[in-house]
Amino acid sequence: MDTIPEENYSPQWSGDRPEAPRLAGEREILTSTLDWHRRTFELKCQGLTPEQMAARAVGPSTMSLHGLLRHLTGVERWWFRIQFAGEDVPMLYYSDERPEQDFEDTGGDVEAAWAAWHEECDRSRAIVAKATLDDTGRTHGSGEPFSLRWLLTHHIAEYARHDGHADLLRESIDGRTGH
Repeated sequence: MDTIPEENYSPQWSGDRPEAPRLAGEREILTSTLDWHRRTFELKCQGLTPEQMAARAVGPSTMSLHGLLRHLTGVERWWFRIQFAGEDVPMLYYSDERPEQDFEDTGGDVEAAWAAWHEECDRSRAIVAKATLDDTGRTHGSGEPFSLRWLLTHHIAEYARHDGHADLLRESIDGRTGH
């Protein structure tokens, strides 16, 4: 067998989401793949009410789409702004007293959470645009250096993992599936 019938492929998720180029330079492939995963997460959440976004639909987990949104916003800031660019900005949705508040406290304004996520993603893109793949940041705590190349691949994995969580959450909310 050398072909697979169309009906045997899993459905595509609808929405504007350009694929990463298969033939391009390393930087373009990394950044466009990360943007594809960012957009995938956004599409998985599209059209849901604040109550659906806050639903902890896969028990016993405390994970919700709103919680993932807040988590990914904090991750963007933590890795790109604080650790890579060395900016002195406060952490989002985290404190030593409440380290899991991104997932625990999802009663806030979903639109404000989306605005914060878009702002952090835009800031991350601006940082990446000014740096080379070999530029380095430092891990807080250990001081271990890491390259932008590593950070982009790490971030792609972070989003891919959470896109999978979003798949399960969305399907449990309204039955929608697709990749």
